[in-house]
Amino acid sequence: MIGHGVLKTLGDTCLELGFTDRLMVVTGDYTLQAAGKDALNALSSSKLDYDLVVVEDPDASWVDTLVERARETRPSAIIGVGGGSIIDVAKLAAYRAGVNFISVPTSASHDGIASPRASVKGLGVYGSVQAQTPSAIIADISVIKRAPRRLIISGCGDILAKITAVNDWLLAHRLKGEYYGEYAASLARMSAHLVMKNVKEIASLTDEGIHTLLEALVSCGVAMCIAGTSRPCSGSEHQFSHALDVIASRPALHGEQCGVGTIMMAYLHGLDWRRVRSILRQLGAPVDAEGLNTSPSDIVKALTMAHKVRDRYTILGETGLTEPAAYRLAKVTGVIE
Repeated sequence: MIGHGVLKTLGDTCLELGFTDRLMVVTGDYTLQAAGKDALNALSSSKLDYDLVVVEDPDASWVDTLVERARETRPSAIIGVGGGSIIDVAKLAAYRAGVNFISVPTSASHDGIASPRASVKGLGVYGSVQAQTPSAIIADISVIKRAPRRLIISGCGDILAKITAVNDWLLAHRLKGEYYGEYAASLARMSAHLVMKNVKEIASLTDEGIHTLLEALVSCGVAMCIAGTSRPCSGSEHQFSHALDVIASRPALHGEQCGVGTIMMAYLHGLDWRRVRSILRQLGAPVDAEGLNTSPSDIVKALTMAHKVRDRYTILGETGLTEPAAYRLAKVTGVIE
């Protein structure tokens, strides 16, 4: 459900899906005010009982807490109301507890709002892990437009990343015999092209632009479900972002880092990296180390270790980039001066 005021349909949606037993609503302090209370009112209007859990710092320990609580109360579904980190914690807990999950995003910062994967601090792994696929996604444009502009634009970076992710997937298919699904790849690629086509509307935060971005994010989640892997949406640019998460003292937003990574990986793939850079600039997204508030040395280091993030073949190869090659890549694409 995408549109203005759709949060009011949360209770009816639960009833339609047969989630009539007690529910668990997971949110944060800020998101409780942004949308959590409206979500609770919607459930109450449909005469549905719920337990409310306000997560302080969405990390692996909270996943354990939610799983334990879910096994005690046996909810018919866990409803995650919040940004990417809250939703990831909630849907991973739902997966481990074996219950259904409903996604109610308060921002559009990355495709986690709709994907069957979750990235959670403290799990001790790079990147994402298997999580519960949402039974429903209720994205209220009225709520999302109130989120900081930076979060919305970050979502665009994560969508543009599909350009290089799909090419990495195809490369792994050709060189390593890995499964490649044309339909899932086309869906992910189309999402990126739609965002590029509607860059002016998204940059202006019009209703049409936000709607297009949300549909693209949901489509990417569907692409991963079809493929049975995050391959259509996560490649070398995500490896770079995850490496930078480890290295940088204060990492930027996931989508921001993926956007910059896409510039560089598009260059390696022989794609139109200048267009990717131009689109990001039009959106007001970071295009270099300064924009990510990180150092050139961190960019180079992240590039040299990115191939070690996940056992996944990409344009970075099996041995990765040497430091001189990484420096040249970042330099020629304008990521560092």
